[in-house]
Amino acid sequence: MSLKLLHEPENEDPILSVVNLIDIFLVVIAALLITVAQNPLINPFAKQDVTVITDAGKPTMEVLVKKGEKIEKYKASGEIGTGDGEKAGVAYRMKDGSMIYIPEGSETVTGAMSD
Repeated sequence: MSLKLLHEPENEDPILSVVNLIDIFLVVIAALLITVAQNPLINPFAKQDVTVITDAGKPTMEVLVKKGEKIEKYKASGEIGTGDGEKAGVAYRMKDGSMIYIPEGSETVTGAMSD
């Protein structure tokens, strides 16, 4: 009688454990597909351009730009507001939201910027 307790029950089929493993893999695959579909940066079917900024305003800031299938990565140098250049003109935002750029050294139009 005690020998019967040591043996596995005869009605357990070893194929049931394989079926359970397949079910687990299907759930994992579905979770991964949902994650990829929700992430615009790695979604291969997304038609829109995406820009992702990490650590904004910090010396470790990075910018990822996805245009079509091309992904570019830019890292901040840690130096804010530095560089060589010269003033090229002035830009004004109008009341209607439009922007006007006036190049440096050009003749100004009288009355264009009056209130």
